[in-house]
Amino acid sequence: MGMSNTFENVTIIKQANVYFGGQVTSRTVQFADGSHKTLGFMQAGDYEFGTEAPELMEMLGGSMEVKLAGSDAWTSYDAGQSFNVPGNSKFSLKVPAGGADYCCTYL
Repeated sequence: MGMSNTFENVTIIKQANVYFGGQVTSRTVQFADGSHKTLGFMQAGDYEFGTEAPELMEMLGGSMEVKLAGSDAWTSYDAGQSFNVPGNSKFSLKVPAGGADYCCTYL
């Protein structure tokens, strides 16, 4: 199934999730089946996030380099690509100039 540009029949939480002093912001999207995603944007910078549930990160625009917990390797992802992050772990991101537009699905 390809990535669609729209979500149908959803509830949006109006208040932003703001991280790193506004360098990363997202909005939460709730679906009728109880699942949720966040749609966000990261300014250029270096970040570390911790996960609770496993996540699927879909790149909508821009790019980022990612290093998952337990790995020494950085992998670059561009618009149209995606990657999975294990639950209860940390991952590091490097976002270049231009930023990164993303959708995070909580699995």
